[in-house]
Amino acid sequence: MPPDSTQLDPSKADPSKVDPTAASDVAAPEPQAAVDAKPNRDPTRVRRLVMVGSAILGVFALYQVFVYFVAYTDDAYVRSDLVSIASEVTGPIVRVHVIDNQDVKKGDRLFTIDPEPFQLVVNQRRAQIDEQKALLKVSQEELASAEEALAASTSARTYAQEQQRRYADLAKSTYAPRAELDKANDELRRTTAEMRMSQIAIEKAQSSIVAHQAALNLATAEMASAQWRLSKTDVFSPTTGSITNLTVRAGDIANANVPIIGIVDATAWRIMANYKQDYIRSFTIGDTAWVWLDSQPWHLHRAKIAGIARGFSREPGAEKLLPYVAPTTDWIRLQRRIPVTIVLENPPPDLKLYMGADARSVIFP
Repeated sequence: MPPDSTQLDPSKADPSKVDPTAASDVAAPEPQAAVDAKPNRDPTRVRRLVMVGSAILGVFALYQVFVYFVAYTDDAYVRSDLVSIASEVTGPIVRVHVIDNQDVKKGDRLFTIDPEPFQLVVNQRRAQIDEQKALLKVSQEELASAEEALAASTSARTYAQEQQRRYADLAKSTYAPRAELDKANDELRRTTAEMRMSQIAIEKAQSSIVAHQAALNLATAEMASAQWRLSKTDVFSPTTGSITNLTVRAGDIANANVPIIGIVDATAWRIMANYKQDYIRSFTIGDTAWVWLDSQPWHLHRAKIAGIARGFSREPGAEKLLPYVAPTTDWIRLQRRIPVTIVLENPPPDLKLYMGADARSVIFP
């Protein structure tokens, strides 16, 4: 029996009886428009890359222009002089006249060392001076007495010498007895001896005067030293500023030349701004600067450049004659920084500065 025509020609089959999954086995042809649009994606990507690169170059160029006309650093801090206070004599502290963080003026008393031992030394030196003055007076009186004795003995020797010469002439012509000549000779020898003794007494008195005068000078010098030490038992502030980190108490021992009190100098405030070395090219002393203090944010203070360091240390370590400033790592290359000293111009009277506080600075070269 011949096959049914509907079975041989699928196009003549009943559409309702066609298997729907058979259509999925046949791939639909891709539209021609989609094929034509596919290569156009590469130019768009290139344009985007060009735009991004141009934006980066533009930002870099703007940054370079900005840093050329505006020198800014946040590596800055407030600085002053820390005055170390040490006594010039050693002794126990009997009283402390200040408290921690107190403002002091130049000449204010800070602390007092027990003055009693130093006063005793002053009294001893005064007694030595009185003693040497008395001994010097005695020697001067002995000198005066010896000089008078020398004058008398000299006069007596002159008379005895004339008498001896006269009797010697008379004895030659037998007009005078020999006994009178012998007596005149004895008188001449006696007066000569007295004159010599007076001369020795004068020399001795003069030596005593020199010795006692030297001793008096030494006692006077020691007296001045003792009085100076006594005056140093009260320690005063050498500058106007603020006491910081006070730990001294009554009963502590103050050792000479060992600092025990620190004062932040109120007359030496400045800003130390560490600028990258490529900023320094156009800085000059007296240029205007603007300072932002982190202890007083949102306030810009007018300032000026007071100094630019001419050297810095490249090796970290203990404090040296050359300051060490750590380099930064912008753009991979290590950029060195140079300290620039900035002082505020006409700061407000109520402005409080804190040594070591952070600051920021901007300069328009």
